[in-house]
Amino acid sequence: MFKSYVLLLITVIIFAGNLLVGRAINDLPAFTITFFRCFIALLIILPFGIKQLKAKRELFKKEWKPLIGMGFTGIILFNLLVYSSLVYTTSTNAAIVETTAPIFTIIIGALFLKERLNKLQYFGMVLSLTGAIWVITKGSWQVITGLQFNIGDIIMLVAMLMWSIYSILVKEHNSKYPAYGGLTIMLSLAVVVLFPFALVEWLRGIESLFTLEKILGLLYLGIFPSIIALMFWNKGVQDIGPSRASIFLNLLPVFTIIGAVLFLGEKVIWAQLFGGFLVITGVILSTRGKGKRKDVMQEEKLTDKSIKV
Repeated sequence: MFKSYVLLLITVIIFAGNLLVGRAINDLPAFTITFFRCFIALLIILPFGIKQLKAKRELFKKEWKPLIGMGFTGIILFNLLVYSSLVYTTSTNAAIVETTAPIFTIIIGALFLKERLNKLQYFGMVLSLTGAIWVITKGSWQVITGLQFNIGDIIMLVAMLMWSIYSILVKEHNSKYPAYGGLTIMLSLAVVVLFPFALVEWLRGIESLFTLEKILGLLYLGIFPSIIALMFWNKGVQDIGPSRASIFLNLLPVFTIIGAVLFLGEKVIWAQLFGGFLVITGVILSTRGKGKRKDVMQEEKLTDKSIKV
């Protein structure tokens, strides 16, 4: 279990880097960024994926539908919507909307996986959510009251919903597939679907791709968020469930600020440190105890009754 927590922490750190790199290359359009990160990831993982696809050919022929669902929600739509939203909204608004991901995941998990968190874990979720917003707004009520929501925030909200659905699909289906083979199918789907739209953007004219900053940025996106973080996230979700795993996403503002301080020279204030403390405390509380699926809880009740009889 501890290993799963470490993998999720590394995932969130990589996602924070994704946001920082995204800021650096945000003059590229959304389809182009999403296409190239998937294309680079596919080139890297293809030699390993082909071996697993050949070895498990019958499995992939039979169980292809969940892979299509995961590919569309977690790789194509999520990334596309995130990059599109940043064209219309501010970084503060986007970061606040991102904190809805655990809420969506817990609701969907309760409906479809019958997942249930205990009271301490719910308290941890609320505490980490509060801390995340505190970090983002620097503890300023004026920032919160001054927020003006727009179409970009709605797009980001849909992106968070897509990620939540992806996490649910991962929990239900991802364990069926060898890691590289499954990811190869999803990335191949993304490349094929995204290419025509990216081509339209290129024909209309885009900023040059062949600058050191953009090449390094796209390489980071293709290697770290698209392969390493995705595989670590999938493993964490399989081990502890999507509801509890999603609460780790509230650490995203904390690690983003740490990265901004280290690499961009930004300054941190005490309000953000306090918010970070709330987030970390909330995440720790959310890992205490085990949330149960409803069907498991019902089985335990029946077992208790039979023992009493």
